Amino acid sequence: MTTVPKAKKFRIRRAVPVLAAPAAAAATAVAPASALPDNTYLSAPDDGFGDQRFPTAAEDRVLGPSTSLPEDEIAAIRAEGLSGRQLRMARRVAQKHGLDPASDFEAVRLLRRRGIDPFQHSGVLDLVTRPDRADEARSMALARIDGPGADARVQLPQTVRPGAGLPAAEPMNDDRRAREIIAMQRDIVRRRLRKTILLFTRLAFFVLLPTLMAAYYYFSMATKFYATRAEFVIQQADQPAGGLGGLFSGTGMATSQDSITVQSYLQSRDAMLRLDQELGFKTHFSQDNIDPLQRLEPGATNEKAYKLYRRNVKISYDPTEGIIKMEVIAADPQVSQHFSEALIRYAEEQVDQLTQRLREDQMKGARESYADAEAKVLDAQRKVLELQQQLGILDPVTESGMVMQQVANFEIQLQEKRLSLQQLLDNAQPNQARVDGVKGDIARLEAVVASLRSQLTQGTGTTTSLASVTGQLRIAEADLQTRQLMLSQAAQQLESARIEANKQVRYLSMGVRPVAPDEATYPRAFESSILAFLILGGIYLMLSLTASILREQVAA
Repeated sequence: MTTVPKAKKFRIRRAVPVLAAPAAAAATAVAPASALPDNTYLSAPDDGFGDQRFPTAAEDRVLGPSTSLPEDEIAAIRAEGLSGRQLRMARRVAQKHGLDPASDFEAVRLLRRRGIDPFQHSGVLDLVTRPDRADEARSMALARIDGPGADARVQLPQTVRPGAGLPAAEPMNDDRRAREIIAMQRDIVRRRLRKTILLFTRLAFFVLLPTLMAAYYYFSMATKFYATRAEFVIQQADQPAGGLGGLFSGTGMATSQDSITVQSYLQSRDAMLRLDQELGFKTHFSQDNIDPLQRLEPGATNEKAYKLYRRNVKISYDPTEGIIKMEVIAADPQVSQHFSEALIRYAEEQVDQLTQRLREDQMKGARESYADAEAKVLDAQRKVLELQQQLGILDPVTESGMVMQQVANFEIQLQEKRLSLQQLLDNAQPNQARVDGVKGDIARLEAVVASLRSQLTQGTGTTTSLASVTGQLRIAEADLQTRQLMLSQAAQQLESARIEANKQVRYLSMGVRPVAPDEATYPRAFESSILAFLILGGIYLMLSLTASILREQVAA
């Protein structure tokens, strides 16, 4: 196994600056031998040039722990966040001073090592506008910064002489460190105590004190009020089992509009004014035994009374079950019950009014149609009767049948006579008397048949033909039958309208009847005090957060 040799690597730097080499050489030549340290035997060996000093030659030395490296200086310069313009300016200034930096940050480092501020505008402008003074500027930049002949201009960074204008450093021992720690702890405790006292003071002033005032009002000053609760539901007549009507029947959706309408009416000004006229709503809440915060001033306007009415009459509607819940609050339990009963009565009247117009409209149209059909039937019957009386024929069909029967009989006899005449004429020597008699019978029968037929189709001066009479009577009878059919249909429509009207009927059914309470319902002192504390605490917290955010914004 071969072990790789390891050696420590040290960074070396010339101990004597370039420009200070001649001065150091002179000082060494002038210094007496006795001033040399005892360890001169440890000095570097002679390099062959004797005591001659060159600007580029200096003794190598090991960097101490407090000496900064170029990489550290460049990292510090990067951390300063210099702009691109400043870095370019530093490179130009370095080039004017005869430096050849590898980067812009190296230029800043080299210039600061020489005591030149690369961002001093006057120096930069002087270098740029007067190139002939470059050597002078370089020599001034390389001049001494202390002692006789030092440059008085401010060049950053400056070398600070040890002990020049600085306070004396007191040694830090254990006792002093303990005293300072105790002082800092006491200062922290003092600040925390002061902030805690201020916090509790603000809480007591803005939260606790108003909460105590609210609790005192609820427990000692607030008037006791009694609440009467009632529940009722608006129902509809039974619907048929089929169709959408049967699907939603019996649910709250079937009467939701009516329930919402009743709820709106009970919370309206009309209900409040009616309650005030009948039971004296304003007078009851204007009594002297009610605390000033809830008392209604005598002679108050209707708007103020309505606000108080909305606060003391609470009505809610549950759409899933279709139940209307009502809570009436008053200073007396009996008065609260009377108010609740009166409002329920108003609700019943409102429910009746909701469907009354609809039912009246449906029944009115059916009744009018039935009355019109009945009147037209009577007119048709009257017209048929007048024709029968005018023509003297009860039944034209029967009369026509009788005439046609007579015509048929005479036609038969006429055919028989014609056959008899033909038989007589078939003899070689017919009996003339008999032939003349048969011919006379034939002529008479033909006259009778013609007369009967003329009665059917032709009228005389005093009588009307049976055809005309039959036509008029048939038209009148057809009109009468049509009117009778329309009358029967109108009767059916009337009955259907009556059934539908009965289906539109709404009923107000009581679920919970109003009963006067025997104990006060309001105020709920403990719950109200806790609620006041939470509300005030929430308001204080929001204001504190807002103020702290604003302070941070202003400080930023």
